[in-house]
Amino acid sequence: MATYQEFSRFLAGVEKRAFKHAIFAVKDRDAALDIVQEAMLKLTDNYSGKPPEELPMLFQRILQNAINDHFRKNKVRSLWMVQASTLVSDDETDPLETLDTREMNHFATPPELLDRAQVVANIEAALESLPPRQREAFLLRYWEEMDTTETAEIMGCSEGSVKTHCSRAAHAIAAFLKAKGITP
Repeated sequence: MATYQEFSRFLAGVEKRAFKHAIFAVKDRDAALDIVQEAMLKLTDNYSGKPPEELPMLFQRILQNAINDHFRKNKVRSLWMVQASTLVSDDETDPLETLDTREMNHFATPPELLDRAQVVANIEAALESLPPRQREAFLLRYWEEMDTTETAEIMGCSEGSVKTHCSRAAHAIAAFLKAKGITP
């Protein structure tokens, strides 16, 4: 059973990654924030008595379900509502906001910081260009550091499918970055 402090530490540690994951999935910062908050509340309400080692898997499953619910709700709404996308400006976030300056090397020069920001922006663009299932598998495996079995369980597919999705995602990201002139 997780203590209050363990539970709080878990939520604080997963917050930023979950938010990025949701942004990549829904491509809307406000909706992503709502999704992450909803997932955290559901985890707190329903699973606060679980052992700490079970929390990552439970949270990822809840987060994926919240993302899927978001798409279901939007699909239903779109059947009944008029498209108003031309009335709303799409204000994208500055790529420099994606870098956590507290964790950066304080001795980096401005050109190095700009290079890092551009690489991060290109990686985010590559992730956004992936099909949803590839993006989901890639983020769970390599961002959330889950193993193949956990990822397959969260995604509701076989481990072989997870491996295929991850392989295709990695190749697509590498090709995208290579086309932008970014090499390891």
